[in-house]
Amino acid sequence: MKLAGKVAIVTGAATGIGRAIAIGMAKAGAAVVIDYVGDQALAMNVVNQIQAAGAKASAIAADVSNPEQVASLIQQTVQTMGKLDILVNNAGLEYKRPFTEYPFELWQKVIAVDLTGPFLCAQAAAKAMIAHGGGGRIINISSVHEDLPMVTNAPYCAAKGGLRMLMRTIAVELAPHKITVNNIAPGAIFTPIDKDVESNPAMEHQLMAEIPLGRWGKPEEVADLAIFLASDLAGYCTGGTFFIDGGMLRQAGSL
Repeated sequence: MKLAGKVAIVTGAATGIGRAIAIGMAKAGAAVVIDYVGDQALAMNVVNQIQAAGAKASAIAADVSNPEQVASLIQQTVQTMGKLDILVNNAGLEYKRPFTEYPFELWQKVIAVDLTGPFLCAQAAAKAMIAHGGGGRIINISSVHEDLPMVTNAPYCAAKGGLRMLMRTIAVELAPHKITVNNIAPGAIFTPIDKDVESNPAMEHQLMAEIPLGRWGKPEEVADLAIFLASDLAGYCTGGTFFIDGGMLRQAGSL
């Protein structure tokens, strides 16, 4: 039980990669808070699955781009769980539009959730971790697109690039408090949102041609990496991006 006795918040944990991380961390021994926006039933499904396996979990609705809701998320977690050891900044969104036609309001929304959200959550979590005095782990779910351009997705790529430097900077600043900060940068990880690509053989073939390992990644594989970074095994890892992309970043555009 690598995370026995730990308390974790996973943002955007009702579906996809966040859901896999929340379930994986619970299996590893952590008490987990499922942050969500929208359909409460999806979040409670994760909570019920974790509780059925004998672990502790709860769901809290909080928009990560809203400072008051973020503060409440951290406060409620500490009040109900006693402390906070692990924050996983997973919540995110994207809208693909040609750059010259990209609406300003969508730019603002993407930056608010994908960059300001991790800033707000990490800041509030770090304060709680420092107050408790036991150190902590902050893990951001970034993307290969913190390095790799993606046409029609400028705000998302800008947010992920910004998240890289946010992580590097606060890793140095928080190290004296024994708080490590790292990014996980997934490539093509299969979740239900990718059904349109999987169902289009030409699109999927083009994507697989960019991945040396020639397959989709699994959310559970991202979860395993997050569990490692949250554990004592990764106590000397901070300020880094850990790519989990099947080699995509090394091959993309080279064929």
